[in-house]
Amino acid sequence: MSRIRSAATFDRRSFLTATGAVGAATGLGLAFGVGPDRQAQAATVTSGPAPAAPVPVDAPAVPHVPYTKGTTLGSVAAPRGSTGYRRLGDGPAWNRVVRTDLGTAHGGRERRRTALASFVQFTDLHLVDVQSPLRYEYLRAETASAWRPQEALSVAGVVSLVERVNALPGGPATGAPLSCVMTTGDNTDNNSKLELDWFLTAMSGGRITPNSGDPRRYEGVQDSGLKLYWQPDSALRDADKKAGFPHLHGFLQAAIRTVHSPGLRLPWYSTVGNHDSLPGGCYAPGDPFWTEIATGGRKLETLPAAEAAKVWKAVKDGLDPKGADFKRLLTSHSKQARRVTPDERRAPFTRAEYLRAHLDPARTGAGPHGHGYTQAHLDGNRLYYTFKISDDVLGISLDTTDPGGHYTGSIGDAQLRWLEGVLKQNEKGDKLHVLVFSHHTSKTMNNTRPDPAHPQEKRHGGPELVEVLAAHPRVAGWINGHSHKNEILAHGGFWEVSTASHIDFPQLARVIELVDNHDGTLSLFATLVESAAPHRTDFTDLSQTGLAALYRELSFNAPEARTDLAGTSRDRNVELLLKRR
Repeated sequence: MSRIRSAATFDRRSFLTATGAVGAATGLGLAFGVGPDRQAQAATVTSGPAPAAPVPVDAPAVPHVPYTKGTTLGSVAAPRGSTGYRRLGDGPAWNRVVRTDLGTAHGGRERRRTALASFVQFTDLHLVDVQSPLRYEYLRAETASAWRPQEALSVAGVVSLVERVNALPGGPATGAPLSCVMTTGDNTDNNSKLELDWFLTAMSGGRITPNSGDPRRYEGVQDSGLKLYWQPDSALRDADKKAGFPHLHGFLQAAIRTVHSPGLRLPWYSTVGNHDSLPGGCYAPGDPFWTEIATGGRKLETLPAAEAAKVWKAVKDGLDPKGADFKRLLTSHSKQARRVTPDERRAPFTRAEYLRAHLDPARTGAGPHGHGYTQAHLDGNRLYYTFKISDDVLGISLDTTDPGGHYTGSIGDAQLRWLEGVLKQNEKGDKLHVLVFSHHTSKTMNNTRPDPAHPQEKRHGGPELVEVLAAHPRVAGWINGHSHKNEILAHGGFWEVSTASHIDFPQLARVIELVDNHDGTLSLFATLVESAAPHRTDFTDLSQTGLAALYRELSFNAPEARTDLAGTSRDRNVELLLKRR
């Protein structure tokens, strides 16, 4: 029987009791722990320095449910006008759609249902050091993702998202207390140590100065004088200003100003993405060339169109996993590269460094220590694990990045066998409902290039993973990101929920609630939320909040940005029915 009570009778005392229990467990490093991984985690916590206590935060009042305030069920940022640079304002809500692909919607279920789990998904935050010499903005003419005018404000945007989640009173459908936040990869953009520091600080709380190189000023494409990029502080008629982008004096100085994050008041967990594992998000790691470029004093900012087209094709088609073409390009154009201030903090981080950073007691925040990872993961050099989302629901976090290179994914034999073992053991033992988390989607796991560290190991793609999950009746959902697009697919007996990024418009996260309807069905509720920044912007407001609002508006207006990332109404706010197996 669930220890989370029926949504219809969930009162404030229950809410405070539940959240207090979570806090106490987290303080011991045992929040929702299962199995040897959690035992190792507990040992790590008790033998190391005591983590700093989180700053107390008053729990929001328990909502009358269902509620809409603070979610896209209440309002969504929408553009004004029809041409040119368009300002944003409050737009119409996205209603909830009931999907019955996998189960029947029986009447009266809202009175019977019991909440099994309630939590938040972040994905594709892409906290980005826009001044890094490792970035390939010079490919902008070939792909909109190479450089976006909003990128310099990614830290302010993510902190505003943290503020939104801290203000949520519970699950919008059930009112059940939110147990945790799971971020499903591409937490960083350049696989940079500095970006990793920003990510961990944003999530756990502290001060972030989103600047690198020269501590006194910005050194990047937005003060280059090149018309290819928006030059906000200059009167230059660059390509973006011709499309209506504003002249904002003081923008770049504001963009590198110190930002304060309150940190999440909920425990949070971390799943790894290709931008967290691979330099540039696509090159095989461990090559000192990338470290030399990233930390050095030369930054390439422009490239002839023909060369840019050739290089982008190689990246897109996965023809250059070791970056041989990029190495030749950067070497041959070194004399044309701009001189910038070198910075050792821009170096790509290794898997071991990624794990050690999560295990640092100073990064524990609201917990748990390690955010899913333990000393055992560091010793075994692995980035997949299990955790308890609630008493009734087991979470499984996968590592779908291919160490052989390229931005699409797969998993190896060892991880697949481990996954099958966890699912079988659960069916024999606790019989918990299961939610699986990964960065890549089933459609983007098509890279079976061998892992250089395990060249004989077979790699497995999305269709094989779908087969494995569908074969186990306790799996209710697979939650991921990577595609930067909202999309929800029905797979036999479970749902795949892919969520849009927080770097590209519409800049979203999801609240996910799993409930038992007590009629032979489960419902998986998914509700999209935006950051706490206001929809309307003020070009004279360059405060932390003002920049977060501008981050959203610039992302909407980014030239050549995709307009389909919000998905259809069936991919946004939904109730997903499925048979209780």
